[in-house]
Amino acid sequence: MQSFLQYNPTRLWFGQGQIVQLKQELGTAGKKVLLVYGGGSIKTNGVYDAVKEQLEDMQAEVVELSGVEPNPRLTTVQKGIQMCRDHQIDLILAVGGGSVIDCVKAIAVGAYYEGDVWDIITRKATPTRALPFGTVLTLAATGSEMNNISVITHWERNEKRGWGSPLAYPTFSILDPEFTFSVPRDQTVYGIVDMMSHVLEQYFHRTEHAEMMDRFMESVLLTVIDAAPKLLANLNSYEHRATVMYAGTTAFNGLLSSGTDGGDWASHQIEHGLSAIYDIPHGGGLAIVFPNWMRHCAEEDPSRMKKLAITVFGIDPTGKTDYEVAIEGCQALRDFWNSLGAPNRLGDYGIDDSRLDELVHKSFMKDQVGQYKIMTRDTVRDILLRSLS
Repeated sequence: MQSFLQYNPTRLWFGQGQIVQLKQELGTAGKKVLLVYGGGSIKTNGVYDAVKEQLEDMQAEVVELSGVEPNPRLTTVQKGIQMCRDHQIDLILAVGGGSVIDCVKAIAVGAYYEGDVWDIITRKATPTRALPFGTVLTLAATGSEMNNISVITHWERNEKRGWGSPLAYPTFSILDPEFTFSVPRDQTVYGIVDMMSHVLEQYFHRTEHAEMMDRFMESVLLTVIDAAPKLLANLNSYEHRATVMYAGTTAFNGLLSSGTDGGDWASHQIEHGLSAIYDIPHGGGLAIVFPNWMRHCAEEDPSRMKKLAITVFGIDPTGKTDYEVAIEGCQALRDFWNSLGAPNRLGDYGIDDSRLDELVHKSFMKDQVGQYKIMTRDTVRDILLRSLS
């Protein structure tokens, strides 16, 4: 295990009725609030009214930014930054899933940056100050409610970039599982795939003597695998919504990578290229790419895939080679996601090989793709070809 610093400043309010904590959290921040949300579903499921009631009780001055995209756009971030400046906003409140929260993170650091916020997102500039912001989570998926990571799309360039900053942690996050009851089945599935992929990215590390972290990760995966089918059978189950919601937070709040090299993340970079060009759901893209990345890597070194197959999917290794066990594990992951209704090939989204070279190029927005296995353009091409059908 490596030396590490564990730090997470976000106050997490979890459970039924925790929206009442919003008034307390906002009480010391100031009265001028930028309320940010997505397509408007919060106005039909009661979440908007619950939030507004708290804001009205404290006589907050509220400005609203709606319409944040599933893959949040730079133009929306820029609009939010201008609104913060025009209205002298004291605090930003994200009400939604990871896309809304990611957008707010960029707005928060961009509000005090004199240049183009894209400089921060592309790591050409480092933010030195940010507006405080909080979140009310309505979709269990990304873990953005308790981390400092954000992903923003520059649609005109078809570039999707992940970035992070110590200033991009939410001050607080409110997680009421009832606020996710109205999330439709397909979005629930995408969220489950996303959180499992976050764990898997971290699981594929090369740090020795990190058994405790491995078992943490295996535990989260086993918990989601157990809860997901039960949740999909009853989308209004508070207990299963709660289990999946907290699993999504735990999957990517910094705990699981403590003491390791951080994991691989090539599958995320490949998917970012896909959704930057085709604007597909992030979880859907990951469901297609990740098992194919695993199969590709198992051909060179099946050790971690074998461990996953045995400990998480219960594969019996008796009389089998390491590679055979690893491939059974890869197929078990694919079969599980298929059983939930996740896509398994790019053709499910009408994607063919006509822009394959561009997809490979978009995967290399950073100098290096992958860490468990460092990818070349040829290896990324191989994974994409495997993903087509």
